[in-house]
Amino acid sequence: MQQEVHGGRREPVGRIAGGHKRPGFWKRRFAWHEGARLLERLRLFNGWDGALERLGITDDVALRVASRARENGTGFHTQLVTDNVVPEISLTGALAAELGVGFASRVDPQSLIVRDSDLGTLLSRPFSHMPVRCHLQHDTTALLVASRALDLPAMKSRLEGRPGLRRRFLLAPPRVLRAALFERARTRFLDEARHGLFSRKPEYSARLVSTSWQGVVFGMMLLAAPVAYALSPVATLTALLGFATAVFLLCVGLRIAALAGAAPARPISVPTPDAGSLPVYSILIALRGEAAIVDQLMGALGKIVWPRSKLEIKFVCEADDEATLAAIARRGLEPWMEVIEVPASQPRTKPKALCYALPAVSGEIVALLDAEDRPHPMQLLEAWSRFRADPRLACVQAPLVIANAEAGMLPLMFRLEYALHFNGILPWLARRGLFFPLGGTSNHFRRRALIEVGAWDPYNVTEDADLGARFARHGFRCGTIACPTLEDAPDAAGVWLGQRTRWFKGWMQTWFVHMRRPLLLMQQLGPGSFLTVQIMLAGLVASALAHPVLLASIGGFLAKSAVHGLASHERILLGIALVNLLLGYGSFLLLGWCCLHRSEKRGFWKSVLFTPAYWLMMSFAALRAGWHLFRRPHHWEKTPHKPSIGRVRPPVTVRDRLRMPGAPDPRRSTSR
Repeated sequence: MQQEVHGGRREPVGRIAGGHKRPGFWKRRFAWHEGARLLERLRLFNGWDGALERLGITDDVALRVASRARENGTGFHTQLVTDNVVPEISLTGALAAELGVGFASRVDPQSLIVRDSDLGTLLSRPFSHMPVRCHLQHDTTALLVASRALDLPAMKSRLEGRPGLRRRFLLAPPRVLRAALFERARTRFLDEARHGLFSRKPEYSARLVSTSWQGVVFGMMLLAAPVAYALSPVATLTALLGFATAVFLLCVGLRIAALAGAAPARPISVPTPDAGSLPVYSILIALRGEAAIVDQLMGALGKIVWPRSKLEIKFVCEADDEATLAAIARRGLEPWMEVIEVPASQPRTKPKALCYALPAVSGEIVALLDAEDRPHPMQLLEAWSRFRADPRLACVQAPLVIANAEAGMLPLMFRLEYALHFNGILPWLARRGLFFPLGGTSNHFRRRALIEVGAWDPYNVTEDADLGARFARHGFRCGTIACPTLEDAPDAAGVWLGQRTRWFKGWMQTWFVHMRRPLLLMQQLGPGSFLTVQIMLAGLVASALAHPVLLASIGGFLAKSAVHGLASHERILLGIALVNLLLGYGSFLLLGWCCLHRSEKRGFWKSVLFTPAYWLMMSFAALRAGWHLFRRPHHWEKTPHKPSIGRVRPPVTVRDRLRMPGAPDPRRSTSR
């Protein structure tokens, strides 16, 4: 047994002189008595004795809830509901009976007397202390208050001896009041979601695909190309090959530079936080046609480590998506969850839905997840620690890890792409403070920064890349974290093509938007980020389009060499094309290899063999994206999802002891 010196002699740790029990016992006992005194104050001085009796809550249960509420820095009634001790509607009814006031189980939205400008303020506070006036029968009005915003002793004192006020006072469950406020705000929120960015900052909106000068320049280029080829085919092909070479070399250069420090995500250690110091954290999840994976999503969300009384999860669903809404209803919502129904309207895009929901979010930090995501349980804590350390940080991106790589060649190549992108290129850019396009999910935003730059563009189909550019233009920084998110890649060629077409189209949109005033963009970003915009947006699209040009040139030169031989300049062009292609393939595969975990490198030869075909598929997707940008620029090609069959464990570990009051053990917890 470990020993410790006491008064010149050694005593076993856990006992002190005189045979008393170990100090840890007294610490726990002191905490118990401290909690008991808190409970006594709640019962005797805070007026909760009657309400607790009505609800049938025992002293032991109330003590645990009160202790947890104090540790989390939240209200006692909030903790009662989030701990599932009592349903929200039962708590409201008990409080109304205790106060002798009316209980509103339903609220007519048209009865609310509230200014439209105040709707966002009320909904952005989960338990607003501001009472809402409403019409009653016979032209009378009442004060409507959400039960969890109630200061019970103060309200008792206020109502004492004032029967007239008591008759005009109503308590409503917060969900009921919020539903009524949302119904009133629907038109205003929808209009803001669709037109807000365009009306306030039209220069950042993709509602117009291009400016007049951009249209003229690209139109002239398209007309000049066939004319130039007719007049001088050799010079035209040489120029085209030179352009393809330059584009390829820029992308190759970025991959080679990212090799410095490229590695798979490493285990991290996050300092154990004080739960009372943590802010409210909001998670937005846009759902459309996702009924099949609602159960999987709920299970993943239930493992997140964060105090439930300071967590809000918003499922943002299209109002006409009956299957998804029914699946959520069957599963049931926890007290910290809410469904936000977005009225059906154009454009039918994910960013429009997110903009509609944003005014109803109260968290200091807002996370964005997709329906198929399984985030690491500690991801929120790591993101919060990064925000706390850097006030200029507007967003952090978690790495995405493909869990179904064994399902076929497409998921296998997806895993390689994601590894080099999220473990190689993005961390390299982030360390140097350069622009990088955010991924479409597992973004964690500082809410005030998100609102300052105008939030999401409802007309941009890669709103993540656009936000990365706007953050950089406004002087904010974006960073990366290590706790990953597992998701599944498309395993069907048609699904993959639709998703990749949308990505390419969105990068084109984003490039057109931010290149409307190139000199201003250069001034705002600086040379490094300006060049990165060209590589990460235009360069990736152009390199996909240039790839078949290089292959065709090599094939043509080789065929001519076998028949007639090649001129000296043709041999030079062939050498350049071959070196370019080999550098492109080589840098892609080398960076991917460095960013994969050891267990993920098995069967890497398959990726090597399939890379040329995969790049040709991307070339076709880029061509298709150009056509879609012309014909249907704001159409969102939805990627269908199905329940995961992958068994991949997150390749990042965090100390298991990192827990806090109200947060489940990530090794055992579920959402129920």
